[in-house]
This record gives sequence, C-alpha cells and structure tokens, in this order.
Amino acid sequence: MLTVSPISLDEANAFVAAHHRHHGPVVGHKFSIAAVDSRAAVCGVAIVGRPVARGNDDGWTLEVSRCCTDGTRNACSMLYGAAWRATRALGYRRLITYTLPAEGGSSLRGAGWRLVGARGGGNWNTPARPRVDTDQLLRGQKLLWEAV
Repeated sequence: MLTVSPISLDEANAFVAAHHRHHGPVVGHKFSIAAVDSRAAVCGVAIVGRPVARGNDDGWTLEVSRCCTDGTRNACSMLYGAAWRATRALGYRRLITYTLPAEGGSSLRGAGWRLVGARGGGNWNTPARPRVDTDQLLRGQKLLWEAV
C-alpha cells in the first residue's frame, strides 16, 4: 500500500540522483512529493516547479520536472495524480511534463493525463547563450503531456 507524503527538495534530489535513468537533480521547485510504502520507505518522488520553457511560464502553469521511482508498481501514476491534485489546490490551472519519445507514457495515461504532442528538438547550447552540450540521449523532440 502506497501513500503520498511531502518530501524536501534535497531528499527528492538524492532519490533522483540514485534512481533516475537519464536526468540528475534539479535546482529549484515549488513542491516535491514522495510515494511511500507501508514501511515508510520512499519508492518514488515527483518534483514540481515552474515550466522550463518561457512560453509555458504564464503564472498559472507548473511542470513536473522529475518523476522517478525505484520500479514500485503504480508509484509513477500515483505521483502524477497527486501532483495534479496539489497543483490545483495551490491555485494553478495547468500541469505539464515532458517524456522522451521512447518512453511509453502508460503512467501518465493511467493518471488521466493526455498527450498534447511533440515539442522542441533543439539544444540549450546556442551562440548567444553558451551551455554545456546536451547529452546525446536527450537530444531531439520530446512529448508534451498535460494533466486533465
């Protein structure tokens, strides 16, 4: 039996560092939540913050920047659903997230989210804004999902 619990950003980032397949910790957030089992062990985390893309940062939208589990059944769907409920309770109107095209999205669909479509495909590194080059795995278009 899983329950939802608040978790600090430091604790959530430590879980992400230990378990996420291709992303590291994040710098900031609005809130983070954890899926906790009957022994009070963290099975997964969701970190929610302002949207990364400026076009989505309208003051009414938040983004799940990390959703990470240890593989516990239904933990991802539980976290996505709880993140949407918490987002609405805080007065926001929209919650989004992105996945890689190779990721199926079953946890998102299970939580009632809908696929909006493919977005992006560029690189954060530009001549006007030099950045460390994006990892090859993360280059290309992402799929935008929206909680409904």
